[in-house]
Amino acid sequence: MAYLIVPLAAFAASLLTLFSGFGLGTLLMPVVALFFPVELAIASTAVVHLANNVFKAVLLGRHASGEVFLRFGLPAVVAAFVGALVLGRLAGAVPLLEYELLGRIHAVTAVGLVTGLLVLFFVFIESSARLARTAFDPKWLPLGGLVSGFFGGLSGHQGAFRSLFLLKAGLDKQAFVATGIVIAIAIDLARTGIYGLRFIDAAQSFDWPLVGTATLAAFLGAYLGARLLEKVTLAAVRTIVTVLLVAIGIGLATGLV
Repeated sequence: MAYLIVPLAAFAASLLTLFSGFGLGTLLMPVVALFFPVELAIASTAVVHLANNVFKAVLLGRHASGEVFLRFGLPAVVAAFVGALVLGRLAGAVPLLEYELLGRIHAVTAVGLVTGLLVLFFVFIESSARLARTAFDPKWLPLGGLVSGFFGGLSGHQGAFRSLFLLKAGLDKQAFVATGIVIAIAIDLARTGIYGLRFIDAAQSFDWPLVGTATLAAFLGAYLGARLLEKVTLAAVRTIVTVLLVAIGIGLATGLV
């Protein structure tokens, strides 16, 4: 079932990122978490996210701003290491609470609780029309890099804060998109390195064929989306996606997922 649902989710998530307002990691990670431990779901999604951004960088990377990357991207890489290390610590913690529901034992874990709350938090940020219009002065780019990188390393949620800080960086549309992609690649490289070291003991649970299949599905979704869909927000789709993410976020936080 995972080989059917996860690639379909990767395809749909990559497609929906073009017009739903949510990032690939925000959409895909909760679905993968339905089949794997949360920390492995985050690591698996990171690989798909990295590969998908490399695919985009081949097309758009030449437009990236080197100055903005140095001011925002370098602090983000450092913070991504820290966030990934924190995730490793949370993954090794004992369950915070266990309870029985409908004849099954559920455990509230530190990593599940934190990740679930972050899913809910970032769904709110990425759904807020008011926050979508918010932008910070370019002098705060290094701070933005630290914030975006840390949450990128911790749960994969990096895009929302990145946009808030890059909107007033004086970039045209192509440079804005390309710079965001290059920064995302740098963060993904940093965190996947830590994930690989931290979760190597769980390598037998890391399904590389599934990750590869999901990556190809994400490529296909991005390719078809770029060719067939206008980059607009569809309110109905956005509402459905928001409700599903909220449900999964609550499930992760409470141990139901």
